Amino acid sequence: QVQLVESGGGLVQAGGSLRLSCAASGRTFSDYAMGWFRQAPGKDREFVAATSWSGGSTYYADSVKGRFTISRDNAKNTVYLQMNSLKPEDTAVYYCARERRPRSLVISPSPADFGSWGQGTQVTVSA
Repeated sequence: QVQLVESGGGLVQAGGSLRLSCAASGRTFSDYAMGWFRQAPGKDREFVAATSWSGGSTYYADSVKGRFTISRDNAKNTVYLQMNSLKPEDTAVYYCARERRPRSLVISPSPADFGSWGQGTQVTVSA
C-alpha cells in the first residue's frame, strides 16, 4: 500500500507562487502516473494536472494551463506542482494521487481512475 504525503501549502497573495510536493513510499513510484487534484468547499474534486509514469508527458486543466507546472523526480519518489500567478479561485485543498494502473498509456482526468490519495494540503490565495 503506497503512502502519499503532501506538503508546501499555505497562504499567499494573489499573483504569488507556491510549490507543492508529494512524497511517496514504496519502490514502484516510477511505474505509475501521478496527478494533482483540488477540492474547494462545496465543490467536487477536480483534476489539476498529471504526469505520465516516465515524466515524459504532462496534462493540465484549462484553468491552470500556463500557470502551473507538474514534474516528478523518480529518484526521490516525489512529484511536484509549481503554482505561479495564483488567483483566489485556486483556493482549495490540493491532493496528490497515484493512478490505479502501472505504466498506463492514457491518463484519465477522472478521480475514479486514481487509487491512492494523500491527505491533502490547504492552499489559500487572498485577493
